[in-house]
Amino acid sequence: MPDETTTSPPSEPVSQRPRFLRRHWGKMTVTTLIAAPVLVFTIWAGIALAFTYSSGDRVGYVQKLARKGWLCKTWEGELQISNIPGSAPVIFSFSIRSDSIADEIRKLEGKQVSLHYNQHIGVPSKCFGDTEYFISGVHGINTGK
Repeated sequence: MPDETTTSPPSEPVSQRPRFLRRHWGKMTVTTLIAAPVLVFTIWAGIALAFTYSSGDRVGYVQKLARKGWLCKTWEGELQISNIPGSAPVIFSFSIRSDSIADEIRKLEGKQVSLHYNQHIGVPSKCFGDTEYFISGVHGINTGK
């Protein structure tokens, strides 16, 4: 007589649910194709804006200052630098991300100013500014005239 404890009744096949990736491969592919470039752009922009390549001061007369941009509004301007009267001026283009600094520059229109800038190389979009020179401070120059 066979031992009934050692034999098991025939089992029915158990249906397993497909794994998560197998069920959602289309959604995961689309998410990866969108999320990966956004993540890379965000990291790249953060690094480029966090580290300053160079900084310094430029002295001259602001000849143009305008608020530009479709989506991201920044102040863009030009500083006319002329060392010798009658010589061709050198134009220094710059960007301003702060409205308070732009207001200070507008108050000093027509006067000689000193602009402190930080240069950020490799900023991935014109949304942060048209140039790589970002103004971080301004003060008027007293010419003594």
